Amino acid sequence: MAKAKVAEQPPEDADVGALNDILGFHIRLAHGAAYRHFTETFADLGLTQKQVSALWLIHDHPGIGQSEVGRRLQMDRATVMAIVNRLAARGYVERSDHCGDARRRALSLLPEGAAALERAKVAIAADDAWLKSRFTKREVAMLINLLARIHE
Repeated sequence: MAKAKVAEQPPEDADVGALNDILGFHIRLAHGAAYRHFTETFADLGLTQKQVSALWLIHDHPGIGQSEVGRRLQMDRATVMAIVNRLAARGYVERSDHCGDARRRALSLLPEGAAALERAKVAIAADDAWLKSRFTKREVAMLINLLARIHE
């Protein structure tokens, strides 16, 4: 006669007590896991999530201003400036005068930046597939909508 399967208990050191009921705790753990995987996937590219996001946005919106990059990616001015400075130093983007507004600087992707973005897109596809493999298509759509409620 087959034995009834007994549910495995988590190891004692995995018990987080009342923290298990706190949504923010689980969001932090999920973010940590996603960030670690992203970092491993992108190790050879030498790019951060924010740098890749900026490259992609500049690619999709040639001539976009730094402040608009910050607004769309929900980053402060100092962070955007540091990111753009790093990308410019690597020869990935260039700043130029914005037509119609001397106070704004337009950002454009250079060929090296476009090549880096294409390499990053391959890594992003692998990273995204890893994340999505944990859910059904319906759950992915639901999760995106639920997370958007938090960050919008």
